[in-house]
Amino acid sequence: MQRAALEIALLAPLAGLLGAQIVLRHLAFFTHGVGAAAFPGLVVAGPAGIPPALAALGVGGAFAGLLERLARRGRMAFDAATALLLVIALAVGIVLASDVYESGSGVDQLLFGSLLAIGTGELWATAGAVAIAAITAGLARRSWIAAGFDGGGASAGRLSARTADWLLVGSITVAVVVSLDAIGALLVSGLLVVPAAIARLFARSVVELELLAAALALALGLIGLRIAYELDVPPGAAIATLGGAIFAIALLGRSLAPRAHLRRAVR
Repeated sequence: MQRAALEIALLAPLAGLLGAQIVLRHLAFFTHGVGAAAFPGLVVAGPAGIPPALAALGVGGAFAGLLERLARRGRMAFDAATALLLVIALAVGIVLASDVYESGSGVDQLLFGSLLAIGTGELWATAGAVAIAAITAGLARRSWIAAGFDGGGASAGRLSARTADWLLVGSITVAVVVSLDAIGALLVSGLLVVPAAIARLFARSVVELELLAAALALALGLIGLRIAYELDVPPGAAIATLGGAIFAIALLGRSLAPRAHLRRAVR
């Protein structure tokens, strides 16, 4: 439980810094796609004697590269290309897990995470991802923000738009890979996307969005971890379910607030 809580505390800054860019740049589906695409790499890693994080990073990087090629050079819509590669990756992973490597129940941990089995190595990997995100943000955050509001202004910083985009995509890929052990390939959006999506409903600036998303990720992660412990359910699923419920409540409250204000004004 202590290591799991520390892992959540390390993932929270990633959810704030990168999660804000994910929702501003409409990269939520890409983030989910990277997580799912890493599934075949995780299946192969054990039997092949490859570190799981390295295998997932390799497959996730290949996914990002192929997606860029299909979307930019193949004249295919970004979301369509993401869906195509996502389906292929999941299909390959399922075939490998069931017919080739006979992973059995281990597939559940790959898909939904094993937060309570986090070790020292995973904690160091997550800390490294936080450092990478901080460095790339220091170099490209200005360009990221410019592109989030105006694609034509993406070169506002010191870097070209293409370089800034690749730094963002690379940072997201690394963040997704280090989140897989905790949340799983299918639920990685529960910490990297959902808190930022909730925060965007209320934040009035990018800084507020980043800080609120990080705080929400920490709170949702710790509360979800406690719920999972008490109910004996997978922590990743508990965190994702809690985040979805909070988002629904926040969205409902945000939509009802203007009506309540209007009724008071009429009176």
